[in-house]
Amino acid sequence: QVQLVESGGGSVQAGGSLTLSCEISGDTGRDWYLAWFRQTPGNEREGVALMSPFSSYTRWYAASVRGRFTISKDNAKNTLYLSMNDLKPDDSAMYYCAADLQNYGMAPGYDYWGQGTQVTVSS
Repeated sequence: QVQLVESGGGSVQAGGSLTLSCEISGDTGRDWYLAWFRQTPGNEREGVALMSPFSSYTRWYAASVRGRFTISKDNAKNTLYLSMNDLKPDDSAMYYCAADLQNYGMAPGYDYWGQGTQVTVSS
């Protein structure tokens, strides 16, 4: 199992940038699928970006963030990142990182979750 701790959220104006971090601890030596999700009150958790441990860390992005967000990982620091550029008010949400040994894609079926970090984008 792994433990996930997000950080880096905050308030920013539209058009600005933020980078979220997710520190991964525990059984980090396994091939974990890693993902970022977001959720607003009353709505389901939405997949934002996914990184596969195979095929040179293949990445997938939700259409709403493609070209603006980048998922990456620093293996030496066991940290997953989400770089967010050109932020829009619709990007405001609680952001979570998630991990699983199975590929759930953008579906929230992951076994391991962080506690979340809030992102607020003002217009």
